[in-house]
Amino acid sequence: MEELHSETQKLEPDPLSAPKIIGLTGGIGSGKTTVAKFIEECGFPVYYSDDRAKDIVNDNEDLKLKIKELLGNQAYDENGFYNRKFVAEKVFNNKDLLQSLNGIIHPAVRIDFEDWVKKQKKYLVFKETALLFELKLNLQCYRSVLVTAEDNFRIKRVMDRDGKTYREVQAVMEKQMPEKDKIKLADCIIYNNTNLEDLKEQTEKIIFDIE
Repeated sequence: MEELHSETQKLEPDPLSAPKIIGLTGGIGSGKTTVAKFIEECGFPVYYSDDRAKDIVNDNEDLKLKIKELLGNQAYDENGFYNRKFVAEKVFNNKDLLQSLNGIIHPAVRIDFEDWVKKQKKYLVFKETALLFELKLNLQCYRSVLVTAEDNFRIKRVMDRDGKTYREVQAVMEKQMPEKDKIKLADCIIYNNTNLEDLKEQTEKIIFDIE
């Protein structure tokens, strides 16, 4: 494990009231979700941005209308549920459309997160999100934690987990911010190249160092 400190100014929380927000991120197959579970086992709450976004696009009627206006009625199926496969195919090779979609969804997730933080009692809370650096959400965090791994490990994990081909996983990885750029931005880095025991030890040390 290696700790890095970015030069970009971050928000400093009020030590008497607000909990410290720790951003947690990692590319596909990095093990970010496993680290998040270890953090919860240590007693700290984790806000799963990607999971909450999946709920919000189904529950928020105003959001539904905006997404349909952007992508068409097929963005939702006949039962009114978000058509994830259709949307993914629609925006996969269209950066402008993806940016517009993010511009609809992410403000709603931000409000949901702020409401969630107000309910937390711990002095550290973790925000798990795949786009921490891409959306500059790290600037709203006290510290950022990146979970990373060598490409061959990441590809194999996703192939085993999702049944995708090597080329399919590689295509997704190529759409994400390069790991070397994330490493430059991260305050703390967890390398997931060995086993779960080592991953858990690194996670616990990160928490201890932040405290």
